[in-house]
Amino acid sequence: MPRGKVEEAHRINQRITGLREVRVVGENVEPGVYSIDQARRMAQEQNLDLVEISPKADPPVCRIIDYSKFKYEQKKKQREMKAKTTKVVMKEIRFGPNTDDHDFEFKLKHARQFLGEGAKVKAYVHFVGRTIVFKERGEMLLLKFAQALEDVAKVEQLPKLEGKRMFLFLSPKVKK
Repeated sequence: MPRGKVEEAHRINQRITGLREVRVVGENVEPGVYSIDQARRMAQEQNLDLVEISPKADPPVCRIIDYSKFKYEQKKKQREMKAKTTKVVMKEIRFGPNTDDHDFEFKLKHARQFLGEGAKVKAYVHFVGRTIVFKERGEMLLLKFAQALEDVAKVEQLPKLEGKRMFLFLSPKVKK
C-alpha cells in the first residue's frame, strides 16, 4: 500500500468489484436486486455514490447516498456513542483502626457526596505496625460505614483483609 493513502472503510462506486448483483437501498430508489452496472448507473443519474454497506449479505447490500455525508453521519454516531459511555470513577476513603466518631462522620459525608456524583467508593482501614491486632475493630468500622450508607449505596465487596489493609467496596444505588 503506498504511503499516505488512507484505506476506505466501505467500497464505493468503481471499487465494488467481483459482484454481479447487489441489493440496492436508499432514498428515491426502488429497493431491489439489480446488476452492479445498473446500480452504478442509478447512482450516477442522481449524482450520488453507490456504497457497499453489508458485503457479507447475500446478495451484498449497497446504498445510493452521498458518501461524504455518509462518512460524516458515521463519525457523528461514533462520537455520540463515545459520549454516552460512562467512565467509572473510584474514590478512596482511608480509616485507621482507631478512627474517632467525628472523623468517621466527616468521611461518611464525603462518601455520600462521592456516591451522589455516581462514583464508586473504596473504603479501607490501614493497619500500621502493631495495630494489625485490631482486625475486628477495623472490620466493625467498615461494616458500620456500609450500614450508614445503605440508603445511597450497595456493597460490592464485604470487608476483606489484604496485607495491611482491609477493603470495602461500595457502588451507588441506581435511582428509580
